[in-house]
Amino acid sequence: MEQKTPLLSPVLIAGCIIVMIGFAIRASFGVFQIPIAEEFNWLRADFSLAIAIQNLAWGVGQPIFGALAERVGDRKAIILGAIFYAVGLVLSAGATLPIQHQMYEVLVGFGVAGTGFGVVLAVVGRASSDENRSMSLAIATAAGSAGQVFGAPLAEYMLGFMSWQTVFLWFAAAIIAVLALLPMMKAPQASKAELQESMGQILGRAFRDPSYTMIFLGFFSCGYQLAFVTAHFPAFVAEVCSPIASGGLLAGMGITTTSTLGAAAISLIGVANIMGTLAAGWLGKRYSKKYLLAGVYLARTVVAAWFILAPMTPVTVIVFSVMMGSLWLATVPLTSGLVAHLYGLRYMGTLYGIVFFSHQLGSFLGVWLGGTLYDLYGTYTYVWWVGVGVGAFSAIVHLPIREKRPAAVAA
Repeated sequence: MEQKTPLLSPVLIAGCIIVMIGFAIRASFGVFQIPIAEEFNWLRADFSLAIAIQNLAWGVGQPIFGALAERVGDRKAIILGAIFYAVGLVLSAGATLPIQHQMYEVLVGFGVAGTGFGVVLAVVGRASSDENRSMSLAIATAAGSAGQVFGAPLAEYMLGFMSWQTVFLWFAAAIIAVLALLPMMKAPQASKAELQESMGQILGRAFRDPSYTMIFLGFFSCGYQLAFVTAHFPAFVAEVCSPIASGGLLAGMGITTTSTLGAAAISLIGVANIMGTLAAGWLGKRYSKKYLLAGVYLARTVVAAWFILAPMTPVTVIVFSVMMGSLWLATVPLTSGLVAHLYGLRYMGTLYGIVFFSHQLGSFLGVWLGGTLYDLYGTYTYVWWVGVGVGAFSAIVHLPIREKRPAAVAA
């Protein structure tokens, strides 16, 4: 009789904490847009490019760290990622020129890759039973949202009594501290059938598969939309949203300025996404992942179009945050689960990492284009409509994907 693996395991718990801390730091970078630009009198595009480069480096580093984890071990890859992350933050704390921030964000991006979804989800996936895998991946993904819940507000709070440089140093210490959890990150090896295929064979078959190409292309808009909102939404809300009523509910909660509302919106997106991601994991176990992904991208497209067409008020900011948050990382357990289903678990980290590179190409474009077009036109409207368009494309491109698992990687 096959022994069932419990849903909540030491691997899942440790993986959730590692992802949560890493994403709390990453999700806070949009809060630093205005303080850094004002201190050095930079254009909005200067620090935006640094964040964009961070996202691109994350994308480049993801398949590298995935392959490294599969070659030399998951824990060694996570240690290296945490070191990159901390060094990048420490160097950024001493940066005074745009080019310095932009160069150091390469290290931060590699750090996010080594401590983020690509490595951690692969370990969690191998440690989970077939029955629990979709939900385990959703829980680990939701942990990233939990980090987002407190990351941006924590950064905003810390900036109230310390410099942004000091905040970066505290964040560097936090990412190093997660290494204490590594003894819990142990997962079984892949199945005998999967071990018979080399990485080159798996990659070659995936690259020849039109479904893998469509997954790759479809993930682009996810990165574009998420990175743009994370990097620019706090500043967008601070500058465009109508004032907060002095005697209203938000003011009673301590949210009295649009700047505070912008940081709180990122947190609210994270709260809503915890439930949305868990729901995606539950649904992914029962229904077609490709149709669920198409539905998520279509819903994002509709929500984004509504928000940019409506006058921005505190109410519309909150409604958008809840609606977009429920769709935020719902694509991750579905996409990673689809990759694992089609090509097996042995090289899931590498295969998902390559797909994630498309996500981060979108992230780079969303962040960089947001800053560039803002400096040119003084508005985020144009880059927002690009996001609507690529979201509609992703909804369509997922429909032809086949979901039948090739016999060569069957367990």
